Amino acid sequence: MTLNLLFFTITLKKRELTLEEELHNQVVENLYEDNKRKINSYMSQL
Repeated sequence: MTLNLLFFTITLKKRELTLEEELHNQVVENLYEDNKRKINSYMSQL
């Protein structure tokens, strides 16, 4: 995406994730889903 404002050009690029970052994101997402399931299970027992 390019935006021109008064002789200034600003270009935005989507940043590429490294393999380590992607693996970290997967671990975090899995932990989040597990905790969500545990909370739902606990709440249904009340």
